[in-house]
Amino acid sequence: MTIGTIVKQAATNAVNTSNARLRLRKAALTLTPAAVDRLKHLTTGPKPQYLRVGVKQKGCSGNSYMLEFTESKGRFDETVSQDGVTVLVDSKALITVLGSEMDYVENKLSSQFVFHNPNAKGVCGCGESFAI
Repeated sequence: MTIGTIVKQAATNAVNTSNARLRLRKAALTLTPAAVDRLKHLTTGPKPQYLRVGVKQKGCSGNSYMLEFTESKGRFDETVSQDGVTVLVDSKALITVLGSEMDYVENKLSSQFVFHNPNAKGVCGCGESFAI
């Protein structure tokens, strides 16, 4: 038997023995390299900490991102692991955040996490809130 035949047979056996369908999933949230570096810096320590991303109804456009550190994963939180960093997405915010990119931006006046959300229909002038 050749290697190709063995691989095909193993793949066929794995598919036949599994009742679950394999599907590709789009990541709930992607992180830029700058965001990964900053999160690594912020979450280092003796206790593992995670950043939880959520959305609250506030601001001039209706919704605002909420970031908080937590030591444990919530029951329905979506886990996003990328380049050694784990970010939790609150289950209530998942539909709103789906497909977004989280970036970390530093300039002379501020340093902050910035979200590039393809689902946002509008953003207020100050950039603090968005509408879906």
